[in-house]
Amino acid sequence: MKKFLLTLGLVSSFAGVAMAQGRTQPADSTRRVAGAAGMAGNAARSAKPKPYAEVITDKAQSKSGFFKTHKVEDKYFFELADSVLGREILVVNRISKAGAEVRASSGYAGDQIGSAVVMFEKGPDDRIFMRKISYATYSPDSTKSMYQSVQRSNVQAIVAAFNVAAYGTNNKSSVIDVTDYIKGENEIFSFSSAAAKTRIRLGNFIPDRSYIQNVRSFPQNVEVTTVKTYVLTPPTTGFGAAPSGGAAANSNLNGSSTIEVNTSMVVLPKKPMQPRYFDPRVGFFTVGYTDFDANPQGVKEIQMVKRWRLEPKEKDMAKYKRGELVEPKEPIVFYIDPATPKKWVPYLIAGVNDWQKAFEKAGFKNAIIGKEAPSAKENPNWSIDDARHSAIVYKPSEIPNASGPSIADPRSGEIMESHINWYHNVMKLVHDWYFIQTAAIDPRARKMEFSDELMGDLIRFVSSHEVGHTIGLRHNYGSSSTVPVENLRNKKWVEANGHTPSIMDYARFNYVAQPEDNISPKGIYPRIGDYDLWAIEWGYRILPNAKSAEAEIPLLNKMTVEKLKNRRNWFGTEINPDDPHSQNEDLSDNAMKASEYGIKNLQRILAKLPEWTREENEGYENLENMYGQLTTQFNRYMGHVAKNIGGIYENPKTVEMEGSVYERTPAATQKEAMTFLDKQLFTTPTWLLAPNVLNNTGSNPLVVVSRSQQAVLNRLISNATLTKLIAAEALDGAKAYKVTDFFNDMNGSIFKEVKNKQAIDVYRRNLQKMYVQELIDIVKPAPAPTGAQAAQQGGRGGNTAPTMDARTSDVVSVAKAELRNINNMIKASAATQSDSLSNYHLLDLSDRINEALDPRS
Repeated sequence: MKKFLLTLGLVSSFAGVAMAQGRTQPADSTRRVAGAAGMAGNAARSAKPKPYAEVITDKAQSKSGFFKTHKVEDKYFFELADSVLGREILVVNRISKAGAEVRASSGYAGDQIGSAVVMFEKGPDDRIFMRKISYATYSPDSTKSMYQSVQRSNVQAIVAAFNVAAYGTNNKSSVIDVTDYIKGENEIFSFSSAAAKTRIRLGNFIPDRSYIQNVRSFPQNVEVTTVKTYVLTPPTTGFGAAPSGGAAANSNLNGSSTIEVNTSMVVLPKKPMQPRYFDPRVGFFTVGYTDFDANPQGVKEIQMVKRWRLEPKEKDMAKYKRGELVEPKEPIVFYIDPATPKKWVPYLIAGVNDWQKAFEKAGFKNAIIGKEAPSAKENPNWSIDDARHSAIVYKPSEIPNASGPSIADPRSGEIMESHINWYHNVMKLVHDWYFIQTAAIDPRARKMEFSDELMGDLIRFVSSHEVGHTIGLRHNYGSSSTVPVENLRNKKWVEANGHTPSIMDYARFNYVAQPEDNISPKGIYPRIGDYDLWAIEWGYRILPNAKSAEAEIPLLNKMTVEKLKNRRNWFGTEINPDDPHSQNEDLSDNAMKASEYGIKNLQRILAKLPEWTREENEGYENLENMYGQLTTQFNRYMGHVAKNIGGIYENPKTVEMEGSVYERTPAATQKEAMTFLDKQLFTTPTWLLAPNVLNNTGSNPLVVVSRSQQAVLNRLISNATLTKLIAAEALDGAKAYKVTDFFNDMNGSIFKEVKNKQAIDVYRRNLQKMYVQELIDIVKPAPAPTGAQAAQQGGRGGNTAPTMDARTSDVVSVAKAELRNINNMIKASAATQSDSLSNYHLLDLSDRINEALDPRS
């Protein structure tokens, strides 16, 4: 089966360091080298261990757990039992408190800033080494032939060295002074990379304003809280950015920012959980490595899905094997941050508990539970930063978003914990989505402030989606494409089945339903659906007869082949730029019909937009914002349709399954897409240009229209799309939608007035100029950008699939032919044009084409 290496978590190291910002502090790199060499709390290397009682005195504040920790006056010590040495420890660093000055895309309490896997071991001369463990290359079985060779070629870096301050009873433990190391700046107890600091405007570390606040030890983890201060660098973009080299650039150099960092040191299981290998037909996140033993004639990229360790209790295993529902040994528990407004807590909990029915498909009841975090009075030792606790963390942020990351054992994919990021302003995001997609059919959406009940329902949906990520599931952008478009208007069907089979899709809300359909919220909101139930069954069902991940493969494949006979269980990846079935923000099996219904609803909303956005004593900011949301939704519909041109369906299969993995979008479907674009986009969508909206928002009607048209032209008139059309003809022959068919349709749509010798209005003149310029850019491309310019520009039109060099394919040939055809039409029409501006426009186009085809003319 084709494998895709998706993530290699926890194995990267970073060498970039921020430049000093006007201070005479040692460079970060100098401090990191010093830390690695044993600067962290070490006396001179010649110092010998002292008696235990002289180091851990009667003044010591000691705590027992995974390993003992001691505070003696202002010094902190780790006491590492011999049983701890050699154990792999997952280290996760998060910001627990921060100032407003560092908040950008990150910098909030709960944000992860680094992670690594480390191991302590005894070194020579009474020293303890800390190694950073990499799983980039791996031979998991010490009995296999390549194990020793791989070990010799994959020496784990020593990132810190500590003198043994004292030995414990019978020399069975080693005491090390970690004070300077853990309060300092290094890749283990701080940011994993300079880039992570730069993103939140932190420069050089300031040691004399940094300290250790607390160290707590628990049975499976040690929690370290440090306060660290950095030089605050000027913002590079946006409001307040300092001009390069100017006075303002130096005005902020003496500023600083202090953050509180929580470091969790979590011991990984001695025996890793049995992994489950990734299958591209079911969408799970992965961890992976290069295995030198799996393939006797080469290497193999191994990907293991990320999932929690759910196991039946020993006494219930017989029941589980009989198919009875049992409770797991340890359920997945998500606590709700105490900072969360109380009225939203029940909805967040419901979003967690909604997944219980999915885990029942895997044989477990009460497998996932949402709970309010205990108060300080109920449990004074409970902390949201404790790595034993997964949580939904509420952040007072303007970022309109939420995210569901998780931390997994790189040896097996076992998820150890998760902190879902819940930004306060996600409510604006869901408000705007729901307003623009449903106000035509749901009166509750026709206002700028929703009722608590409606907003709570929307919070529940987002909560459930993010929890889906934390239990391992990736986005399933293809799920909604399995639903026949007319079913979305069928009240009985859609309320029973939902408008998409997966809450992991970006399908949002049912924008296809029309007012006369009388669809209730049950047929509008997303919900956990058939695919989600199947994916959790695939990922979490225990297969008692399979004693290894390899033994599971044929059993899981048999299950998958059978399940995929129902198209609603299909997984459509989020990363395929060519498959029209895998798109975000879309609905149904027919983008053209769905988008027509969506446009009808947008037209209804636009007619009422000034009324529904009106708030007393306010200006027109609401109208401006929601008009922008409406035009954005219109542009999404155009993009959904345009992806059908040159589309290639992808259906991952094993050899036991019928049909091909790749199929070209049928010619009839592509023709339907071109007809839609002609009607809804290239024919000027004047309905978008409501005077009572434009005159109160200052929106430029020419920009509104051209922005929509330009985005679609960027995709259609591109080397990628044209190459796919040419390749489709080579494969499918007469059945294909040929590149010549495509250009005939484009010409007929964009140059109607020229063919009919009619006057051309300003919108159509702009469209024709954009179209001709796209063709010229193929024939006479601009020099390729380099360096920072290339990084800023990124891809073109979102179409990133590998293509042939246009210079050695037919792409340039057909583009030149199309320019000649256009030029001939212009020459035939220009002489008869009575409209002056139309005539000037056509003569200009002809000049541009002549220059592109023959610069010497």
